[in-house]
Amino acid sequence: MLARGEGVWVWDVDGHRYLDCLAGYSAVSQGHGHPRILKALTDQARRLTLTSRAFRNDQLPLLLEQLVALTGMEMALLMNTGVEAVETALKAARKWGYTRKDIPPGRAEIVVCADNFHGRTITAISFSTVAQYRDGFGPFTPGFRVIPFGDADALAGAITPNTCAFLVEPIQGEAGIVLPPDGYLTEAAEICRHRQVLFMADEIQSGLGRTGTLFACMHEDVRPDVLIVGKALSGGFYPVSAVLASRDVLGVFAPGDHGSTYGGNPLACAVARAALDVIVDEKLPDRSACLGAYCLERLRMIHAPIVREVRGRGLWIGIELDRPARPFCEALKAHGILCKETHERVIRVSPPLVITGDEIDWAVERLADVLTTAV
Repeated sequence: MLARGEGVWVWDVDGHRYLDCLAGYSAVSQGHGHPRILKALTDQARRLTLTSRAFRNDQLPLLLEQLVALTGMEMALLMNTGVEAVETALKAARKWGYTRKDIPPGRAEIVVCADNFHGRTITAISFSTVAQYRDGFGPFTPGFRVIPFGDADALAGAITPNTCAFLVEPIQGEAGIVLPPDGYLTEAAEICRHRQVLFMADEIQSGLGRTGTLFACMHEDVRPDVLIVGKALSGGFYPVSAVLASRDVLGVFAPGDHGSTYGGNPLACAVARAALDVIVDEKLPDRSACLGAYCLERLRMIHAPIVREVRGRGLWIGIELDRPARPFCEALKAHGILCKETHERVIRVSPPLVITGDEIDWAVERLADVLTTAV
């Protein structure tokens, strides 16, 4: 029962301290309660928090300018939660397919990957392969084709004249920090380009420094047609997400086609501007690359028979076990570390990017104790 947080640490209602190794699924990459983001939040809250999108506000254009300068994209459209941004990207891709590619009305298809996680709305779960996310929630939204993650040949084979987009996580997070084969993103982007299909990268968890580069696609110098961001865009303070693309793609929206009461509100924009400044000014992608490599090396030195694999990139690491991971996450809590299992057998290690080397050493010692004492 958590009550307070500062940096990489959180405290429960009884005063016990824990190292947060989940970081709000990357939303708290800048650390809990970062003072610069807090100041931006409180300063803006005193001035203006919400206006209708029928009117302009003085924070929205500044954030849009910052986002396009940082990403090299031409346009950005702001939403609130990550799954809202995914839905926005799906709508843009479909309308692009009808207006730019001349796909027959109602026939647009989008290719996705097995074991994906793009949210839990009806449409997002319609192309999930995880039974729990789907059971009891049908009927589902049509128009999606599922292929194996990391298989470029499967992507090429799945594309038809009605395919408008390929939606992919550059690294699958909820699936267990699963990295694709080297060169996969490059090959997938080339296939999409040659077949007139939008390459849409969901970087909600992997983006903004988590994997050691500003965006995970940068590990292969891939520039997506559509970039979806969220989580760390808020610094953990206030929901804000965005879809970025060219004018050709986002320009398909006419006034009234899409909207959000809170999307692009001045409070969210002020928070996001500060969150981005912290990422850039404190060089958090570089910290993630350096400390992530160090953490991976330390974890791989743990000789525990139950560990099948330690994998990751930057400070986004999965420890795959030969048995359910939940009991080990509970044991780690008793040692002062908060982790969460995913896909039953994987422990995620993804602390705020402001963590220090000494704090990593502290965490690795306790992980080693828990993993090596398993019966």
